[in-house]
Amino acid sequence: MPAPFVERLRDAGARVAIVCPGEPGAAEQLLAPFDGLVLVGGGDVEPARYGQAPGPVVYGVEPDRDELEVELLHAADRTALPTLCICRGMQVMNVAFGGTLHQHLPAVPGLLEHGAPMADTRTMHDVKVAPESLLAAATGVEVMGCSSHHHQGIDRLGEGIVATGWTDDGLVEAIERDRTADTNEDDRWMVGVQWHPEDASPQDAAQRALFETVVALASRRRGAAGEAGPVAPAR
Repeated sequence: MPAPFVERLRDAGARVAIVCPGEPGAAEQLLAPFDGLVLVGGGDVEPARYGQAPGPVVYGVEPDRDELEVELLHAADRTALPTLCICRGMQVMNVAFGGTLHQHLPAVPGLLEHGAPMADTRTMHDVKVAPESLLAAATGVEVMGCSSHHHQGIDRLGEGIVATGWTDDGLVEAIERDRTADTNEDDRWMVGVQWHPEDASPQDAAQRALFETVVALASRRRGAAGEAGPVAPAR
């Protein structure tokens, strides 16, 4: 678990616990003590999960982590648990609801440079934010300058997943669960971002707002004014 994820959540007022593969109990039991969920970066999602054979550039696959995070996302969705998914977390979110991924963005014609995690290289690019989206409501901006280092990305969107952010090359960089078809739409907040808000959030209020929003929603869920509830990053 890279320290910046935990630090940004603590800066926003959360108490943080890490849930790892192998914990006993069903996903809803694992989430029961918590008021929010954050999925963070890491290796590639196993391609078999979205119906593909692994290509030549796939790394860091952890099938047990994939299984845990998919189950946690489904449980969070059923219980309207505030959820923020970052980088790999966004990819897991899309796959969890039936979507697919580009396995290696440099092999896709026409895309910008999006960084290379295996080489630990990063790039900055703008992300256009969909008006009236959860992302826009949280950040208050139309365009975000984002720190990016990912070699995979969204291909086909999952069922009930809507795109809410794009780079100039058309790659989907932010997603959320569609609340229009849900009877508890006011309670659902599940947002995924492909970039790394933890990189720039100390200096960028819009990036910081992502952490502040999920923690504020967790606090509201706990029902104690001014006291943030625990937020569980899955690892």
